[in-house]
Amino acid sequence: MIRPAIKVGLWAMVLMLLTKAQQQQLLQTAQDSIAYGLKHGQALSIDSKDYAPELQQIRASFVTLEIQHQLRGCIGMLEAVRPLIVDIAENAFAAAFRDPRFPPVTAAEYAQLDIHLSILTKPEPMSFYSEEDLLTQLRPNIDGLILQEGSRRGTFLPSVWESLPEPIDFLRHLKQKAGFSSGYWSDSIKVFRYECDIIAE
Repeated sequence: MIRPAIKVGLWAMVLMLLTKAQQQQLLQTAQDSIAYGLKHGQALSIDSKDYAPELQQIRASFVTLEIQHQLRGCIGMLEAVRPLIVDIAENAFAAAFRDPRFPPVTAAEYAQLDIHLSILTKPEPMSFYSEEDLLTQLRPNIDGLILQEGSRRGTFLPSVWESLPEPIDFLRHLKQKAGFSSGYWSDSIKVFRYECDIIAE
């Protein structure tokens, strides 16, 4: 199923034009790419020209894998650089076999996987004059954030709000993910905001 967009803007309108069959096609592609990876050690090869124009759009996505509601892998792209259908196939394989936090998915685990696809809007820079000002601008359950300074960067998808519902906790954990201490702050920190729509089984 596809969860309704919280904010109905241009991106949401584009996404909602995906038919149920196209949504299922994206999920099936993710599943098939993992199955192919189990046998061949690489992602399923996709020729985007074989798919509907909506699935050929250049989009950024994340693929999240869970087993019994426990994270089993999550890999994605923050920048849109390839057709959506290709991005899903590549990220599904990477989430199953290349997430450094987990061992590769096994054949026994494959049948237990729940697959969630996050399709991202283009990240937009946020303007703020302090950490407190940034916190007042955050929108729980809507915003995905990218935090970066220098070569360090981390992101949280909007789904992370489910486990970190308070903006201050969300930001502190994101700083730690990016390699900083939870209390770290600098005037050179950059933060970008994006939204997601989720397609799930």
